Amino acid sequence: GRSSCWLTCITLDPAVSGVDREQVRQHLETLDIESRPTWKPMHLQPVFAGCRTRGGDVSRVLFEQGLCLPSGTALEPRDVRRIAAEVRDCLRG
Repeated sequence: GRSSCWLTCITLDPAVSGVDREQVRQHLETLDIESRPTWKPMHLQPVFAGCRTRGGDVSRVLFEQGLCLPSGTALEPRDVRRIAAEVRDCLRG
């Protein structure tokens, strides 16, 4: 088997990295590199407001700090290097 690299995500804790996921997303957007927040947990969706939940803290933090990066089988190694370099540059400020 070979990985399809279907989904690549990172988490950014502003207390540690100095930037939040939205700052990194916006930086990548200025370079035409598409990224997006991780999926919103079901228990935070308006349609489920008031429903009973179990746990939720881990998924909430992943949603608040998670960023999905470009991924897929069409990415070339040079694309991956460029994306990683731009994320690193953003973290350096």
